[in-house]
Amino acid sequence: MTARAVVTGIGVVAPSGIGAAAHWRTVLAGTRRTGPITLFDPATYPTRYAGEVTGFDATGYADGRQLVQTDRWTHLAFAATRLALADAGLPECSPDPYGYAVTLASSSGGNLFGQRELQRLWGGPSRTVGAYQSIAWFYAASVGQLSIHHQFKGPCGVLVSEAAGGLDSLAHAVRSIRRGTPVVIAGGTECPLSPYALTCQLAGGLLSDAADPERAYRPFDTAASGYLPAEGGAVFVVEELGHALARGARIHGELTGWGATHDAAHTGPATCGDPAQYARAIRLALDRAGVGSDDVDLVLPDALGVPRYDRAEATALRTVFGDRPPPVSTAKPLTGRAHQGGAALDVATALLAFRHDTLPASAAPDEVAAGCELDFLREHRKPRNRVALVCARGFDGYNSALVLRGAAPAREDEDG
Repeated sequence: MTARAVVTGIGVVAPSGIGAAAHWRTVLAGTRRTGPITLFDPATYPTRYAGEVTGFDATGYADGRQLVQTDRWTHLAFAATRLALADAGLPECSPDPYGYAVTLASSSGGNLFGQRELQRLWGGPSRTVGAYQSIAWFYAASVGQLSIHHQFKGPCGVLVSEAAGGLDSLAHAVRSIRRGTPVVIAGGTECPLSPYALTCQLAGGLLSDAADPERAYRPFDTAASGYLPAEGGAVFVVEELGHALARGARIHGELTGWGATHDAAHTGPATCGDPAQYARAIRLALDRAGVGSDDVDLVLPDALGVPRYDRAEATALRTVFGDRPPPVSTAKPLTGRAHQGGAALDVATALLAFRHDTLPASAAPDEVAAGCELDFLREHRKPRNRVALVCARGFDGYNSALVLRGAAPAREDEDG
């Protein structure tokens, strides 16, 4: 029989809050957590707003040696992983190292650490970089550091497909479980907030430069003008069902189907991705999950906030679901877009929605743009089938979709 993969731990460190409960309160209340960038002075940049993890103290999640060697992006991963393990009721260090693995998504790496070191190289008298520059900047740094710290020595890896990676990492976790690894840490965090990282994003021409932070990130809206960057994300404990049941673990939901495609075409400044390939990824996920169009309670879209991309995404969803798509909801305007961390955060939102028996109203749009006509959820609603579809696209043609089935709602005496 094919092994089944379930989520037993959720760890959130995001602009919406530290911990799954804080994130859910933000989503449910529709509270916007984007604001002026404080990690550096953005005064000379057209984009000066982002989603930051306020009140984050990395010393509570890693020791001084680890913090010196790593970037804030990895510090966020240390925190999210510890929260996920605690939520799952698993120890910090595995009693069976080769039965635990780490598979996270990554894209831009250790930006703040690299910024500091390169400024020292080119602007300081020493003309040197620190010993940990190559380690902290490296895109696989978080996976390596977590594997070492927690002694998770199973088949570890890193997925690099920009925002799509947050879903690809979970699909890879399911494959690892089906190949015999009972526990996999998956998901992703991001910190793209440094002068260098912001400059790279500005070069793509997709960032919002709106002066009003309340209106700066409005996907599918007539006022859509681009996205706001964000840090943070979510990490999950993905576990083989029998392993989870044997230890009496609380199950948040099951990962039942996924699909990934690539546009296989040049990405230029006026392109918006291929809706046909995006739709194919969604269909693959639904087919593998054995789920029909009418079974889906909620779609959490990529929601880039760039008009041509939003129209292409709406086209892909209508291609799959016809003229009666399932309810659509996005919380990204509340937090900003954390690339692979944002896709993982959408998975956390879906699981928490089923846990709390509430589909959250969408944070956007206010006025639906032409070509973006979908069934946006305007108020909270009870789920029917406890099935969610999470979609994500990565720059340069990556398309991913994930279908999950939520567990029964929590009892009143259960926290989170």
